[in-house]
Amino acid sequence: MAINRENWTSRTSFIMAAVGSAIGLGNVWRFPYIAYENGGGAFLIPYFFALFTCGFPLLMVEFMMGKRARGGAPQAFRSIRPFMSWAGWLACLCAFIIVTYYCSIMAWSWDYIWYSLKLAWGGDAGNFFKHHVLDLTSGPGVLGKIQEPILIGLILTWIAILAVLWKGIASVGKVVLITVPLPLICLIILAIRGLTLPGAIDGITYYLQPDFSKLSNPRVWLAAYGQILFSLSLGQAVLLAYASYLPGDADIANNAFLTGFINCGFSFFAGFAVFSALGFLAYQIGVPVQDVVKSGPDLAFVTYPTIISQLPFWAPFFGVVFFVMLLTLGIDSAFALVEGFATPLKDATGIRHTRVVLWLCITGLAIGILYTTRGGFHWLDIVDKYVSDFGLVTIALAECVVVGWFFGAKRFRKEINDTSEIRIGVWWDICITVITPLVLGVTLILSLVIGIRQPYGGYPQWANWVGGWGMIILAILISVFLGMKFKRKETE
Repeated sequence: MAINRENWTSRTSFIMAAVGSAIGLGNVWRFPYIAYENGGGAFLIPYFFALFTCGFPLLMVEFMMGKRARGGAPQAFRSIRPFMSWAGWLACLCAFIIVTYYCSIMAWSWDYIWYSLKLAWGGDAGNFFKHHVLDLTSGPGVLGKIQEPILIGLILTWIAILAVLWKGIASVGKVVLITVPLPLICLIILAIRGLTLPGAIDGITYYLQPDFSKLSNPRVWLAAYGQILFSLSLGQAVLLAYASYLPGDADIANNAFLTGFINCGFSFFAGFAVFSALGFLAYQIGVPVQDVVKSGPDLAFVTYPTIISQLPFWAPFFGVVFFVMLLTLGIDSAFALVEGFATPLKDATGIRHTRVVLWLCITGLAIGILYTTRGGFHWLDIVDKYVSDFGLVTIALAECVVVGWFFGAKRFRKEINDTSEIRIGVWWDICITVITPLVLGVTLILSLVIGIRQPYGGYPQWANWVGGWGMIILAILISVFLGMKFKRKETE
């Protein structure tokens, strides 16, 4: 176990890094749509319930596990139960799998900053994205050629990650002081502009109008827990790695509350910027707001460019602002995901941090080339589905079991309270031992049942096996192997 270890230069640096890893592309395009789809304003009830019963408890778990182990995810699991280090390595592998395709999405943002200068998508942003930017093939079985602009964007992204991580957390602490506030400034600019547009109020009303009838649907509550889990970067080895650089007297509870509230506040505020613009687009083309609402990449790379083209003035400027925001949102999460794997590798092997980061960046770039092909988007969709629904939920569930049942929730809570200004009570024990594992277990079982019954997304079964089930099984086997290989080293 690593003992002599550098620390964060300040509490602010750690909070900014944790917030930066949590706030990402999904805050802008995923939360607003999920809120609308699951009851609008009424969705805030299960959302904040999930934040307090899952988000805050697991944030405290990961912060405390990393701090007490003074090591990354595998070392943190091993410090409680040696045979569970495989779960930590699985978290590292899932984080690295995510960043390989996450960087390709950032590559699109690089390209769209350039396209925004001349509004290159013209009058049909959907056709431009599908047939010019991606030039999609018929399915995952047909890769096609590499899209050079995306490849260039991918290379720029990995160079940026390498530059940020080269000197370890010292450089991370400095970079996040810029990259975390910058997207917020961009979002404020977009929100102010959006709220001044005709039709904006219709969009905001559509976003927040409560539909309390949806709260009786269990899937709405599961959606809230899923959004909290993935939005806070839980189960991705990142926060465990960052927390391993905390000093021994670091406040765990306060840091967790600050990280959770800032992340969720950003998501909620992003909804105003997005739906005010959607209301304007609906007004311009004369259709109801629900007919222009899109989720995922379509919202960012089709719907929003369409909105930008409709703006009465300074359209290129607001286009650049929007895609710079996406890029800065993504970069914090991207280098955090790489650091989540680099920290335990450095601790387990003794190899210099710079060398570990260099090889991870080279490997990530090589894998990411798959997603720059014409068929790459299909593989991105499949891999994202399986690593999110099965990999991350399994890791978060393992954290609950290790801390709540093996180590003991009451004992772990005492360690948190020993250095925290805000003392947490028995509610935390109940969340970690009962509520959170129950919700995660149900989510995992439902995902397994649905996944077995029908191939995801209408893709061929072989593609679901290669990019889905096979990938998860291989990741677990590699995790077990790494846990056995570094067992002796990690306990030194």
